[in-house]
Amino acid sequence: MGDMGDMGGISATIRWGILGAGDIASAFCGDLVHAPGHSVVAVGARVPGASDAFADRWGIERRHGSYVDLVEDPDVDVVYVATPHPFHHDVAMLAIEAGKAVLVEKPFTMDATQARALVTASRARGTFLMEAMWTRFLPSFVAIREVIASGRLGELVLVTAELGQWFPHDVEHRLFNGELGGGALLDLGIYPVSFASMVLGSPTRITAVSDPTTTGVDAQTSMILSDDAGRHAVITTTLRATTPSLALISGTEARIEIEGNFYNASAFSIIGRDGSVERVAAPRVGHGLWYEAAEVGRCLRAGLTESPVMPLMESISIMETLDEVRRHIGLTYPGLAR
Repeated sequence: MGDMGDMGGISATIRWGILGAGDIASAFCGDLVHAPGHSVVAVGARVPGASDAFADRWGIERRHGSYVDLVEDPDVDVVYVATPHPFHHDVAMLAIEAGKAVLVEKPFTMDATQARALVTASRARGTFLMEAMWTRFLPSFVAIREVIASGRLGELVLVTAELGQWFPHDVEHRLFNGELGGGALLDLGIYPVSFASMVLGSPTRITAVSDPTTTGVDAQTSMILSDDAGRHAVITTTLRATTPSLALISGTEARIEIEGNFYNASAFSIIGRDGSVERVAAPRVGHGLWYEAAEVGRCLRAGLTESPVMPLMESISIMETLDEVRRHIGLTYPGLAR
């Protein structure tokens, strides 16, 4: 697929426009060096001077003082939405309407209604859209899916996953601010919830308990997701403690234990019912964010409008799960239906 015609108008180098100039955008730009055939060519931010400072740091030629200018930049193939999640829907919609391919940071949106709107718009426009759940594209996760698909674990029974990070209680911090989508569930809990979705699919029954921060967002939330086959996912997320962030997948014949922080692991073990142990090493290069960029490029060059690894209907389903958990724990956000 050498020329632009073969790639549906995509240039030989995938040209990225970064929408938002915060920490995750910086991490993405720093990691993209590992993805051959990809380049950041533009950045756009709302705060005056933020685009210039970001562009100077990362050697980006084109800097825009508004999101509209960025998405309308003719030299941009893909827009990476790296704003806080309450803004994902509106700015991703701008990019879709401008005809751009879009990679939207996780969580995809604030709720399933917003997620459906983005998917409907991208399909109507015929543009590429994907949630940036970067862990799904890591070599370790690719290998885990291969083990599951092989049937080696037998019938899947139980997924357990938790993710906890300690944050000082600061009412001014984004994670404690409801206006910015704060709380453990959407910022941290998205990882184990998405992991459970990858392994077990969509749940049919959900229950959850939670304790709030003084600002009303959740400080710690635990949930049980189950399906009609009797499979369970037991998940906890917290802002109050740095936890091991472990994950297990248990089947009737064997289980997988993921080493270290499960969401960026480089190895896991397959432990048989008889106690046998096989360690599988699947090291990642760099931080790991570039793997999702490589998937976007692969899909664009193949003429796909979504990724089969992170399909759009699954992103909607994950938001539906998070919506139901929020309903159980009474967590609401400004501007969203209860």
